[in-house]
Amino acid sequence: MSWAHAVDLQQLRFAVAAADCGSIRQAAELLSVRHSILSRSIRQLEHLIGVAVFERSGGGVKPTPAGLSVLWMARLILEQVDVLVATAKSNGRGEAGRLSIGFCTSISAGNLRATLIEYKNRFPRIELATVERSRAGLATALRNGTVNILLVTGEVPLPDNNVRALWSERILVSLAENHPLAARSVIHWTDLRNETILLSQHDHGSELEDLLISKLVSPEDRPKIERHDVSRGIIKSLISMNLGISLVLESDVGASFAGLVYRELRDGTGPTHVDFSAHWRADNDNPALGGFLKLLAERYPLLTSGE
Repeated sequence: MSWAHAVDLQQLRFAVAAADCGSIRQAAELLSVRHSILSRSIRQLEHLIGVAVFERSGGGVKPTPAGLSVLWMARLILEQVDVLVATAKSNGRGEAGRLSIGFCTSISAGNLRATLIEYKNRFPRIELATVERSRAGLATALRNGTVNILLVTGEVPLPDNNVRALWSERILVSLAENHPLAARSVIHWTDLRNETILLSQHDHGSELEDLLISKLVSPEDRPKIERHDVSRGIIKSLISMNLGISLVLESDVGASFAGLVYRELRDGTGPTHVDFSAHWRADNDNPALGGFLKLLAERYPLLTSGE
């Protein structure tokens, strides 16, 4: 066994304390240990590393030239250990660490944006990682542990995940400012009959298409639907080119785009909403997740029957 495996942290702490005090006796009093124990521990350290750390005299102790180097390294080791312990405790309390959040919607405005900002303000030492993918891709990421929690609409087909209802958002129509429907303050689903709807195959495209079909049951009443394998930004560009209109959630309106306007979409009962929910694995023991779940519970309390 090498000497490094036999040296313990207590020996290093005793030696550093003796050097700081200039006296083994004063160091023992400071640390509330017996003088004989502290002296014997330093002797053992010197024996293990094969050098004298201190010159001893009636006036106290003084580091030897070799001891100065040993004490310098001992301080570095002890500082790193202290940081390790403090970091581990912070991580255990959920005050530090890393949290990965998956979503497939815009964070330009709305509740998701506000939630992320508040969480970062509340836990500034936690590294917040965001992952944007399709819902199927996010479900895979949640299953394999790449992300800790999903904030999405619709269902996530995982049998072992916990689910919490969050907020709802209105569905809006995004269209060019010179489009005939832009003159209206409110657009009804039946107004979309002769339009071309541009939907991204990412984000909520399939969900919005299903909703459109449920609102316009008769095929004759449905608009033409074009599916594009592009991002939200490209869809907006296509709309600005008067190639069609699109359906978006209200959280998307924070990202302004020249030439585009948004109008509320309604049916006979009023605005149409989609619901968001949080999904996380029941066996996820990341302490940082606990703080995020607490924040969600505070911001979006579950309604009980009768409320």
